[in-house]
Amino acid sequence: MSGTGLGSPGLDLEKLRMAGAGLALAVLTSGGDAQGMNAAVRAVTRMGIYVGAKVFLIYEGYEGLVEGGDNIKQADWLSVSNIIQLGGTIIGSARCKAFTTREGRLQAAYNLVQHGITNLCVIGGDGSLTGANIFRTEWGGLLEELVSEGKITEEVSQTYSHLNIVGLVGSIDNDFCGTDMTIGTDSALHRIMEVIDAITTTAQSHQRTFVLEVMGRHCGYLALVSALASGADWLFIPESPPEDGWEDFMCERLGETRSRGSRLNIIIIAEGAIDRNGKAITSNYVKDLVVKRLGFDTRVTVLGHVQRGGTPSAFDRVLSSKMGMEAVMALLEATPDTPACVVSLSGNQSVRLPLMECVQVTKDVQKAMDEKRFDEAIQLRGRSFENNWNIYKLLAHQKPAQEKSNFSIAILNVGAPAAGMNAAVRSAVRVGICQGHTMYTVNDGFEGLSKGQIQEVGWHDVAGWLGRGGSMLGTKRTLPKTCMEKIVENVRKFNIQALLVIGGFEAYEGVLQLVEARGQYDELCIIMCVIPATISNNVPGTDFSLGCDTAVNAAMESCDRIKQSASGTKRRVFIVETMGGYCGYLSTVTGIAVGADAAYVYEEPFTIHDLKANVEHLTDKMKTDIQRGLVLRNEKCHTHYTTEFLYNLYSSEGKGIFDCRINVLGHLQQGGAPTPFDRNYSTKLGVKAVLWMSDKLKESYRKGRVFANSADSACVIGLRRKTVSFSPVTELKKVTDFEHRLPKEQWWLNLRLMLKMLAHYQISLTEYVSGKIEHVTRRTLSIEKGF
Repeated sequence: MSGTGLGSPGLDLEKLRMAGAGLALAVLTSGGDAQGMNAAVRAVTRMGIYVGAKVFLIYEGYEGLVEGGDNIKQADWLSVSNIIQLGGTIIGSARCKAFTTREGRLQAAYNLVQHGITNLCVIGGDGSLTGANIFRTEWGGLLEELVSEGKITEEVSQTYSHLNIVGLVGSIDNDFCGTDMTIGTDSALHRIMEVIDAITTTAQSHQRTFVLEVMGRHCGYLALVSALASGADWLFIPESPPEDGWEDFMCERLGETRSRGSRLNIIIIAEGAIDRNGKAITSNYVKDLVVKRLGFDTRVTVLGHVQRGGTPSAFDRVLSSKMGMEAVMALLEATPDTPACVVSLSGNQSVRLPLMECVQVTKDVQKAMDEKRFDEAIQLRGRSFENNWNIYKLLAHQKPAQEKSNFSIAILNVGAPAAGMNAAVRSAVRVGICQGHTMYTVNDGFEGLSKGQIQEVGWHDVAGWLGRGGSMLGTKRTLPKTCMEKIVENVRKFNIQALLVIGGFEAYEGVLQLVEARGQYDELCIIMCVIPATISNNVPGTDFSLGCDTAVNAAMESCDRIKQSASGTKRRVFIVETMGGYCGYLSTVTGIAVGADAAYVYEEPFTIHDLKANVEHLTDKMKTDIQRGLVLRNEKCHTHYTTEFLYNLYSSEGKGIFDCRINVLGHLQQGGAPTPFDRNYSTKLGVKAVLWMSDKLKESYRKGRVFANSADSACVIGLRRKTVSFSPVTELKKVTDFEHRLPKEQWWLNLRLMLKMLAHYQISLTEYVSGKIEHVTRRTLSIEKGF
């Protein structure tokens, strides 16, 4: 999920609400459609109206801009109601040859001036954004020409003398340099993984090999992440063509996998895959090769435009909403000297980058590929792209070490089940085996460790775990302090020198208890690492826990259905309770993703006066064409204002205007297959954790044993902003609220303002902070590319 940059000292809200007075802005979508575009259109429209500007929707992209007329329509708040969950773009997108000519751009300029529009938000790929920049640079000359032709007056030309442009990158390929993720990429991965999960069952039934072709003519991101998230046996991407003789290597690999008992093989090909000589590698060629060489029953599936379809994921809805709001702020703050910018995602923050510098670096990637500088092309894609590639090769192509190390690592799950736990165990086990370590798994958490439920595990014991939800090892909430002596006994008995604990707040708290007991037990002077895995996202030391993305998507899908159920019912408000303990992350992010009217959380105290204001807001809303409402409540947001209380309050105050229904989502938020984000994130954390532990084991190995008692020998691994870091549990103790099981500071609280502004509340919050404006180099543009 993306952060927002909202909430630090910034513009006074009253000034903000007047900042756009007298301005007119327009939004269009261009190029190939991408899920999340509608959420971006909604955010641009509503934020524009919020700041007092006139907002216009341009239908059919640049074609509508050139043709004008009914293609340019002023929007109101309701124009973009109930579209956040829709795929594609409701305002249409079309290729437009006319706009590539000066005559076409002249007509487009005339149409904008007729409506007083001098601010344009373009949502599309690099081609669409480059066209927008050309339009901007020509603007003055175009107006001069319109004056000379008598179509506009000199006075009009002076009034609308410059055009401000801001871009949002909508592309499922994630091929634009300068942003961690582009709009639509995460949703496309959801479609791909749904197909792979479905294919896996039929492939196992018939012992088949499947060759899957995914989109990515010039960029292998979708293929790479899909392969990493599915454990594919072989992968072809345009940035790194296979070495000569790859046919022999691939067939050998597939044969080995099948001989070890696997009933399926998956090969993923990006549509732009090539060999070292630039010759296309097609899915049919690969299929014929496998059939001819190995005789395997092989099928080809070309996913095609199904990857663009369907409802946008929660990530894309939040990302698009944030980017859309930031685009309006960029337009408000633009001056005639401000270059065209693109709003990008950097970690949890929005940044504004010079549009054409980003476009240039994006072109540099293709140039490197054309000139067969493939290693450089991988690097230009970004550090995370390169990291993904290296981890895929490590897990897919390396074999168990020939020689055993002196070390053993035990892996256990602690707390409530969370999607991604199994994927993390799988990658940790396999990397550990590659390192030569003895790998143990422990059933039922710390309780199982105390009871000796420990077994050595091999490479194929974790096959098929990537897409499994829940916890294959079993997980319990038991903390070590209740069974410390027995835990120590089994650590000694099995000669365990490192513990990898995957779980929620109990996992963090349990490792902290073990560390604090080191003074009493030398056996606990071992390496320990916590991989946060909980739908509550309440573990200190990380911005995201494994499972929280899957949980948000599960809650979002339920809320989408709840809203849909009211489509034939007049005036109904749904009160929906989410899980999360005292942490309001799940409620807040789900609320943004579904366009909720309110989301009550513990971290933001509320009173009966706030509840009264919310009821009045919904009452006013029901007088419009929007005759249904959605209110989310985190399960522990308030001791007395329970879900039942809210239901009774809303029912009573809304009597005669709307009725109410309650939905408690419950444990469905913990279930289901992991999302692509959680599979990828889990896999990478499992790898990084074991590599870190391996280094620490070597550092602390003295006289035939491991002895580690420094603070940095027991850490939480987590993603903080843009980097994976290891934070000592003893240091995290200082920033933890143990009573409420929360970090004392939580980045996602910045999202709260966005939720309220897009719900049209007359809020009393006083701050909005714009995204940073950065000047960039090739290096800064290619640091990260989607974790």
